[in-house]
Amino acid sequence: MFELRQYLLLFITATIWGSGFVAQKLGMSYISPFAFTFFRTLLGALFLIPVILFIRSYNQKHKYKQRTVNKRYLVIGSICCGFFLILSESLQQFGLVTVDVNKASFITSLYMIFVPILGIFLGHKITFKVILAVIISCIGLYLFCIKDEIAFERGDLLVFLCAIGFACHILVIAYFINHVDGVILSCGQFFCASFLGFVMMCFTGFPIAENLIKCIPALLYAGIMSNGVAYTLQIVAQKGINPTVASLILSLESVMGAVFGILFLNEVMTERELLGAALMFLAIIITQLKFNVLRKKTV
Repeated sequence: MFELRQYLLLFITATIWGSGFVAQKLGMSYISPFAFTFFRTLLGALFLIPVILFIRSYNQKHKYKQRTVNKRYLVIGSICCGFFLILSESLQQFGLVTVDVNKASFITSLYMIFVPILGIFLGHKITFKVILAVIISCIGLYLFCIKDEIAFERGDLLVFLCAIGFACHILVIAYFINHVDGVILSCGQFFCASFLGFVMMCFTGFPIAENLIKCIPALLYAGIMSNGVAYTLQIVAQKGINPTVASLILSLESVMGAVFGILFLNEVMTERELLGAALMFLAIIITQLKFNVLRKKTV
């Protein structure tokens, strides 16, 4: 039951991220990538402050035992998570300047390959069924996102590096979530990321007020939903879950983005896209199956 709840939270995260690509693309029409990343992470941090205060008040009122905050792990975890978050989001934002949403979502979701690869160097075990699931999911992702042959450009490389950054982000979360409260860690990473984003924005220039006002709707959605809600759910949901399995579920953001296009933009999924989506869901199901090898007993 615990794993089912965690998987559901990860799926909700993927759903929110799937709709967030549109907000990111629209935001790039008005302000620079570093400015957009700074404001969205700052909004995510500010959004979580009242949430944290409410949780504390609720726990005190009902006399629930609150988790002790390990300040050392919280500070180090916030810095590490914040660094990889700002790095990945910035690379993705710069990539989206020249890369279309479908292609960007495909390349970004390749973090599901890098998570198990990097995890091996950190001592994480990887089973055959997980490897099989990653391969099937990658095939499904390709069928779902890529309509023509891939022609790599500079923007693609930026998004590819962003995928490696997100893989590191997932693995860092997997480590620190065992030592600190997930919501507080999420808030800490946003403050760290927003500080780094502000520093970079100082070098690249501040947005003019008129463009910033036009960008507010995209910033609010990306800041509150994609960051404040989704990234926090990701951190909370990763506790006790295999990082590779978590990355497979999170990669469904591409599929959920298409679902939103069908619901709100009257778009239609092709047979190729349906097959790709089905393979991605199949990959997740495979990770939950238990393969019993039957051996003939000798007398």
